[in-house]
Amino acid sequence: MEYVTWGRGAKSLLYVQGGPGSVVPHGVLGGLFRRELDPYLDAGYAVWIVTRRRNMPASHTSEDMADDYAHMIAEEFGGRVDLVLAKSFGGMIGQCLAARHPESFGRIALVATAAELSPWGKDVDHRMAAAVAAGDLGGAGTALMEYVLAGPRTRWLRELLGPVVGRRVLGRHGCPAADVLTEARAGVALDARAVLPLIRGPVLLLCGGRDAFFPRKVAEETAGLIPDCTLIVYERRGHLRTGSSRHVPRDVLAFLRAR
Repeated sequence: MEYVTWGRGAKSLLYVQGGPGSVVPHGVLGGLFRRELDPYLDAGYAVWIVTRRRNMPASHTSEDMADDYAHMIAEEFGGRVDLVLAKSFGGMIGQCLAARHPESFGRIALVATAAELSPWGKDVDHRMAAAVAAGDLGGAGTALMEYVLAGPRTRWLRELLGPVVGRRVLGRHGCPAADVLTEARAGVALDARAVLPLIRGPVLLLCGGRDAFFPRKVAEETAGLIPDCTLIVYERRGHLRTGSSRHVPRDVLAFLRAR
């Protein structure tokens, strides 16, 4: 597992990023991560961005990835971090972490995620990861463009921009191609509904009202299955706009102050 850490605050924040694929952010991507996480630094947190294991077995599941994070917390943080902030596919891993290892954190906030991906989301992520694994960065970039340009009317634009996006974003990804495919399989396979009632302690779930990957109905069901869950819906936001919203740190920090 690779990592980068920012800040020297007394409180620890573990950031579990989305996927499929996880990276140590730098350059333009690092700037985007900093914009998203700076409010937590200002609030006194040291932020740790930790990737998934490198060279995972092909059979590695979301539950296995949660176990990896719990083992890392036990070894590197003395068994507990103050806050887990988990987004998108990282949020699916976060649900497993909360159910299987509740002792490993103080509070958890789940962003742009739910118990199960939509059928459309499963298809897009699988096609993108399969293209990465096959070395087809153009095809992977075209699939990735569906995050922002979905539907048949914009297919020509996805195919035009896809190769450029693939080379610039995925070509410098830093995550082994086989791991990207393993994460995609894990995301497609996971339905966390059965373990959600096992989660102890307060949970914050932030979702987008127009998220095609994790539809509002599934997010509401997810919140209903967690015994102590606060759900906030950003009504007009899709998946990417929810994850990058400036409202997220505001609402997370308010939740922490209240609980």
